[in-house]
Amino acid sequence: MPAPGESPPTGDPGPAAGDRGPRPGHGPPRRRQHLSDVLTRIAGDAGRDRISVTDLLVLLEGRATAGLLLLFAFPNILPMPPGTSGILGLPLVYLSFQMMLGQRPWLPRFIAQRSLPRTEFAAILSRSAPFLVRAERLLSPRIPPLSAPLAVRLAGGLCLGLSVVLLLPIPLGNMLPALAIAILALGVLERDGLWIIAGSLLAVLAFALIWGVIWAFLRGLALLLA
Repeated sequence: MPAPGESPPTGDPGPAAGDRGPRPGHGPPRRRQHLSDVLTRIAGDAGRDRISVTDLLVLLEGRATAGLLLLFAFPNILPMPPGTSGILGLPLVYLSFQMMLGQRPWLPRFIAQRSLPRTEFAAILSRSAPFLVRAERLLSPRIPPLSAPLAVRLAGGLCLGLSVVLLLPIPLGNMLPALAIAILALGVLERDGLWIIAGSLLAVLAFALIWGVIWAFLRGLALLLA
């Protein structure tokens, strides 16, 4: 599918203008835009016929890594056709690896140029936005050390492990890892250390359950062969 003319970005251009806040003496601070606000604005841009992953990398600006982690992880929380986790899991591996290294987000061209009609993007957003808005109401900047750069890198390492688990062909084994990635991404987006803790605990639970499934499979296979 054709993508917009711009070439894939090498990463985040920096914090969004609305995130910097006004200088002293220049009026009250502006409300920091939530991810749902940004996505709604993108979906309502009638000047775009299609929206590509490249567009989202550029338009999400300083929140592209965590924002795209959330967008690619969210569909896996719901029951999806077989093979969906393999398609959505690969971008998650790239993005979480870059978050772990503290690098700007970058995706290969074959992923970055994937696009869909703006109207279809708007329809998908209209179904998922209510869940995102409700989550954002529960989020607030808390426990600042847990949203510091080092903590975000550790969260990226957890997301990388969860993304690899998503690629494994385990029936319904993608739902819990995807939920953990989504919660971690929301915590990073809104600088909410409490959600980062919750996502980390859920990640540990997901690793334990998946390892239990793999161990039971290997044990059963060994007994069968014996």
